[in-house]
Amino acid sequence: MIILHDIIRIIIITNTILAFYIVFHRRRSVSTTWAWLIILLVLPVIGLILYGFFGRGISQENIFAINKQHHIGLRNVQKSITKAPKKISTSDTSNQAKMVVHFFDHNGDSPLSKNNHVKLYTDGQPMFQDMMRDIKNAQQTVNIEFYTFYNDQIGNEFLDLLINKAKEGVNVRVLYDAWGSMGATKTWFNQLRKAGGQVLPFITSRNMITRYRINYHLHRKIVIVDGKTSWTGGFNIGDQYLSRKKKFGYWRDSQVRIVGSASLLLQERFVMDWNASVQKEEQIITFNQLLFPNLDENDIHPGDVATQIVSDGPDHYNANMRNGVMRLMAMAKKRVWIQTPYLIPDDAMFATMLTMAMSGVDLRIMIPCKPDHPFIYRATQWYANELSRYGVKIYIYNKGFIHAKTIVVDDNFSTVGSMNQDYRSYDLNFEDIAVFYDRDFTGEVARSFEADMKDSTLLTPQAIAQQSRWLKTLQSFSRMLSPIL
Repeated sequence: MIILHDIIRIIIITNTILAFYIVFHRRRSVSTTWAWLIILLVLPVIGLILYGFFGRGISQENIFAINKQHHIGLRNVQKSITKAPKKISTSDTSNQAKMVVHFFDHNGDSPLSKNNHVKLYTDGQPMFQDMMRDIKNAQQTVNIEFYTFYNDQIGNEFLDLLINKAKEGVNVRVLYDAWGSMGATKTWFNQLRKAGGQVLPFITSRNMITRYRINYHLHRKIVIVDGKTSWTGGFNIGDQYLSRKKKFGYWRDSQVRIVGSASLLLQERFVMDWNASVQKEEQIITFNQLLFPNLDENDIHPGDVATQIVSDGPDHYNANMRNGVMRLMAMAKKRVWIQTPYLIPDDAMFATMLTMAMSGVDLRIMIPCKPDHPFIYRATQWYANELSRYGVKIYIYNKGFIHAKTIVVDDNFSTVGSMNQDYRSYDLNFEDIAVFYDRDFTGEVARSFEADMKDSTLLTPQAIAQQSRWLKTLQSFSRMLSPIL
């Protein structure tokens, strides 16, 4: 018995020393540091195992592979952009807008494209119908990048379409996150490979277990057809996104279809992600006119939606996308309306939201009425309750599950993309958003928010008071672990 006590004492002392060393030797936010320290101290040994898989930084090998990629098509993109009108948008030519444009383009890889036609989709049925029609009409290239690609009804319909296009001679490439695409096995994708298509798991989801890192995911959702038509937003490829899963009910999401030079920017993003993930030299994409066509007069839309494509990931220490979104929100004089399935802001974003609400800005945030991840939802509820106390209007969407990631700032600015309002999107995932500098399109996004409000309930002090003590305990515990959820 004495020996057993000595062994336990040695384990606890060793675990404590390792916990402090592991957590503090790497640069990270204070909240994340404390969250991991709690896990490591409360769960000896088990906490170390969890940290090994979920807590370590992205591997230097992956960072090198991602950061060494060059913008092979950016020069051609710039040529197309110069053909467009010089003004920022049809509705805002102020220095205020130009400052945000400059912030997102501080290193030259997110130029403003000014000749785009953009359509917003909020329902899976017409969205998949039109997206698949675009792919069916492809003449040269189809490049696809998704976090989730399920082996289910719509997944197989999508795969069959890609197989047919590959057999026609169209250059088809699919990049996916293996962790997010459970069921989409190598054997399943081999059907497309045999037809002449190319399929790759994203670099961070390749050999996740053997590399002991399973916390960094490709969360982008991008489709580019012939370099001219593109899609991005919140929808993945799966039946639940068509409201076919009882667990979620009606699936409410947001996606945009872009025709114009912003499609070349999404193409550029895809090429860099693809080249970072290849394992064979012959799979590397080099510049060619099929991928980055010179857009002629028929492809230019004077006066249409001015658009920036912004991307970010854990290969950069600074959360540039989050910082840019905060800069955009800080411009608000009247309103900021946000839709997000996960509301777990870090300290910087939380402070920004509180400052806006206390300054009289109409800040509204819409979240789901049901969880898809229990702990994450309880943390979302905690932040919803706290923000509501400071005057933020929190709307609980009751019609089904809202997965949209949109922002409306005043009447002129809006975003649609893959970024949630949580730590994972800020620091761990590879994300993209489309930023729109346009009154008409922003009005469309705002109207979709207003329509969703009719299917939502406003969170009130009375509703918060009625939450049970047990529920509030779960919320507080989940909030404490929110930096690592």
